[in-house]
Amino acid sequence: MTRNEENERDEKLKVLPDSVKLSWGITKKGRRGPKGELSVPQIVQAAIAIADEEGLTAVSMSRVAQSLGYTTMSLYRYIASKNDLLLLMQDAVCDFPIPEERSGESWRERMKEYVALSVAVFREHPWYADIPFESLPLMPHNLRILDWMMRIMRDFPVNHFEKMSFLLLVSSYSRACGMIERDVALVMKEKGSMDSFHGQNYTAALQELIKPDQYPYLHPLIMSGAYTDEADNPIKDDLDFGLERILDGIEQYIEMKRKLT
Repeated sequence: MTRNEENERDEKLKVLPDSVKLSWGITKKGRRGPKGELSVPQIVQAAIAIADEEGLTAVSMSRVAQSLGYTTMSLYRYIASKNDLLLLMQDAVCDFPIPEERSGESWRERMKEYVALSVAVFREHPWYADIPFESLPLMPHNLRILDWMMRIMRDFPVNHFEKMSFLLLVSSYSRACGMIERDVALVMKEKGSMDSFHGQNYTAALQELIKPDQYPYLHPLIMSGAYTDEADNPIKDDLDFGLERILDGIEQYIEMKRKLT
């Protein structure tokens, strides 16, 4: 790469936030202290360990520095702010192996695998959803996951905008399911029982309070026991059922597009 090409590249990249530059390893070398003292990945992994154990509120630059045996100012030589650290943590936990393609596997099965691995991030790192996304994904690990979804949809007879919409739909459902599983896990950790989460302790009280004249359409649901999961559930797993219906909708749309081409 020539000097002019390097300058052009630097000009294009300078608009990126500091956290994104750090994630791609494109920051200019600054005063980092003695060689081998610390590294950005080391700091990020220490912060993740604290968040996994104690929650996101326990993460601070001083706490992370203390866990590593360094001063707080040592961390600021590598990462400029706590916000940058949080965004780097968010990307780091998305660094999991992308499944290899298997012959004979349908796109539906591949999307289910995408959802399962996405949900696992929320289950294994309960704090993940507490960090808001500040922009569209820009960091390498998140973009690699998006690339995976584009691979799954590569033969779809749709344009790029339709693929992005499918991605948003499936990812949003994954996020919702992940947050539910996270909350269920927290309830089990604190109370050791799912009864309060499903509301089975409140069935009789709800049946007393929900009157047919005030809640004419909810009343039959409450009385049947389905609301508090006390009736036989023919669809078994609610979240899997919802995902199948989303995939049905995508499949119907694809078939419609194929017929038009």
